Amino acid sequence: MRRPLVIVSIVLAAPLVVTGAVAAGLGIASTLYAAVAGGEEPGERQTSDDGDAPALEDDVDFGTVEVYDVLEDGTLSPAASGTAGAVWALFVELVGEEAAGSSILQFKAGDAPDSDTLAYVVQDRDPQYWTLVINLATADDPELLVATLVHEYAHVFSYAPDEFDAKAVSCDTVEVVEGCAEPDSYLWAFYDAFWAGYDEHPDLENVDADIAYEFYLANEEDFVSDYAATNIGEDFAESFMTFVLEDSWSPDTVTGAKLEFFTDYPELVALREQMREAAADELGL
Repeated sequence: MRRPLVIVSIVLAAPLVVTGAVAAGLGIASTLYAAVAGGEEPGERQTSDDGDAPALEDDVDFGTVEVYDVLEDGTLSPAASGTAGAVWALFVELVGEEAAGSSILQFKAGDAPDSDTLAYVVQDRDPQYWTLVINLATADDPELLVATLVHEYAHVFSYAPDEFDAKAVSCDTVEVVEGCAEPDSYLWAFYDAFWAGYDEHPDLENVDADIAYEFYLANEEDFVSDYAATNIGEDFAESFMTFVLEDSWSPDTVTGAKLEFFTDYPELVALREQMREAAADELGL
């Protein structure tokens, strides 16, 4: 994952196996992208000129997408119907109205069955805010849709502004475009537990799929998917997604230990339970 003006996209990958249970067949690829979410000013909320129909926009992955503005109460302007409305409603159920309204500025929806991309998020110039862009073709597979939305939200909360010091002049943790990871940040703890021990690993902001796959092949048992090996943010998001979807795991494996990592944070345990309850039908719980 990464930065302001960045896309994090989810693409289809091979099914993966975690501690003996099959998890969602997802991987992620991150790409720098010069785009800004929301209005002309950082964090500016917009309302559509047409109260009935969403604006339309061209998207490189999904063709034409519908553009909805997210209001502070988590509702959309204009209101969405059909599959787009159902997908947004599911996202709000997963993360909660307050979280949706306080972190997402825009929701964009396209329908591209032939695209390998499932979804992506773009961080605003005000790093508190994001645009969520979804391929509605994922709605044909409810479990995949849930996994996609959970993964995307993991990027949103793990790259929140209070997780990084953007003005640090030196850094004793790890530094990425957002700044120096705070000592109590999720990503610093995750790095210290699972990435610091490698003699060599890809750059923490790596987006080269070949480098990621080579690293994965050398450490296959350490990752819940090949795309998790792309960089620290992708590993965190894939692992959190699996933490939410899996019923149980063994902490004696590296992948299991990554899932167990999240149990040290009561707020993430509560989020997992909230998400599993919200998606009980989709996940067959």
